[in-house]
Amino acid sequence: MRQIKRTQIFLFFLSLIVSVRLFNLQILEGHKFRYLSRANCIRIVPFVGPRGRILDRDKRILVDNLPTYEVAVFPQDISKIDGFLSQVSSILDIPSDKLKGNFNKISNSSLPLVLLNNLDKKTAIVIEELKFKFPQLIINMVPKRYYPYGNLASHLIGYLSLIDYWRLTKWQDYGYSIKDTVGYGGVEERYDYYLKSQSGGLQVEVDNRNRIVRILGYRTPKAGKDIQLTIDLKLQKIVEEALEGYQGAVVILDPHTGEVLAMASSPSFSPADFLEEKNLNFYFSASSSPLINRAISGLYPAGSIFKLILSYIGLEKANIGKNKTFFCEGVMKLGNEEFLCWDKHGSQNIFEAIVHSCNIFFYRLGLILGADLIHNYALKFGLGKPTGIDLPEEKAGFVPSPLLKRVKKFESWFAGDTANFSIGQGDLLVTPLGICRMISIFANGGKLIRPYIVKAIDGKDISKYQRKIIPLNLETIHMELINNAMRKVVEDPEGTAHFLYMPKIPIAGKTGTAQVAKKLSHAWFSGYFPADNPRYSICVILEHAGPSLYACKVTRYIIERMLEEGLL
Repeated sequence: MRQIKRTQIFLFFLSLIVSVRLFNLQILEGHKFRYLSRANCIRIVPFVGPRGRILDRDKRILVDNLPTYEVAVFPQDISKIDGFLSQVSSILDIPSDKLKGNFNKISNSSLPLVLLNNLDKKTAIVIEELKFKFPQLIINMVPKRYYPYGNLASHLIGYLSLIDYWRLTKWQDYGYSIKDTVGYGGVEERYDYYLKSQSGGLQVEVDNRNRIVRILGYRTPKAGKDIQLTIDLKLQKIVEEALEGYQGAVVILDPHTGEVLAMASSPSFSPADFLEEKNLNFYFSASSSPLINRAISGLYPAGSIFKLILSYIGLEKANIGKNKTFFCEGVMKLGNEEFLCWDKHGSQNIFEAIVHSCNIFFYRLGLILGADLIHNYALKFGLGKPTGIDLPEEKAGFVPSPLLKRVKKFESWFAGDTANFSIGQGDLLVTPLGICRMISIFANGGKLIRPYIVKAIDGKDISKYQRKIIPLNLETIHMELINNAMRKVVEDPEGTAHFLYMPKIPIAGKTGTAQVAKKLSHAWFSGYFPADNPRYSICVILEHAGPSLYACKVTRYIIERMLEEGLL
């Protein structure tokens, strides 16, 4: 009897425990489990909107989008992962290791996990027909960046890749997530917030076989905003053709507004390669640094182009007029050092010194002016600081001075430093864009412009917000002398850029041959045209090409092609 009673008591308490537990699950926490049950049968199918297009100044498409397809799955709907992936692998003839690798990347995610991407429409249709056997598969249409002109303007455009940790932590408050593809370099990076699309999606209820029972909600994806650039597609093609075979850069500006009409850096790269993540090691490890935009990030000694600034200082501050001459015999001794000129020019005034690019004249002028005054005027002409262009990774350059040498190098400044500084050598470093902006001052009558690359966003012109023009209050009479000398640089048979002389189009400019230790010199040319009514300012630099003649050849090719295309 006692044993029966114990059994009854045990069963009573067991029933009581079960009843209490059922009451708790069904009554007290029933709403919670009803919600979880409902959530377990709800799926979100994401739809990606197209990224904004990139257009040239005449709305010709530089970067577009094409439809591609991706295969995704919900990981929680697959019980035997290895078996499922093996079956899919054998049917699609795709290595199972690739599928497993993609699956394992974010296998704990409740969102669809992308197994395959960049599929064409034909393959996507084949997979869609297999859904009766693999209901876990989802086929999504995904817009993919399309570059109709290949590498053209690649440094201006930039490329796309998955967001990195640094950008994610910086941008996550602006709606970015770990799965986002974002811009790197160029307009893609600088204007990513405008170009990026807003994703949409489909909320559906599925049964136990993962079949759609009903649609619960839908949000339409929104396309990113189109970006219209200031560059001219025809001119950009010409500039990049001219740079083929060289390392260097070309910049062409509207000297009155600051619009970038063309900008090229060589070697270039293919933005499409980054979409498929192929050949990337070459880009990051190549000694030629193809990912660097040399036009805004390349730092070079200015060479003789810097003599234009020195000429203005001499005219304004030292009263160096046409009657003041220095004698050039090809060498100048300063203490125990010898400072060379590239020729024996004889007696030279400032006009002749610009035309012939006489080093001796500018050595002596620089010693009269002093390094501090030269430093201050170089900054006034925009060197040594960023131009403010709306592109990432712009370098400021560097303008030396006795104080900066003491502070940075703990070294004294000597007269020889001033002599080198006076002809654009020594520690002076500039960017091609900085030089093009500087030359624009002579083209536009003494105004410092801010270059810009984006003209309109989503069809709305933003030029008035982009433009920044600062009058420098330069003496007109001094500017005219220098401008006339720059025309003679091209028109005079003894001018250093006479190779550029073309009767059809007057050109004004200045050459430069920037010395580099143990290597060939950098070849420079910077100027503007038509000289009597400037519409374009140009800067060409060719790394380690030798004398400035090579930069003149590139410039001549560009101008001749512009004439052929009706751009002049």
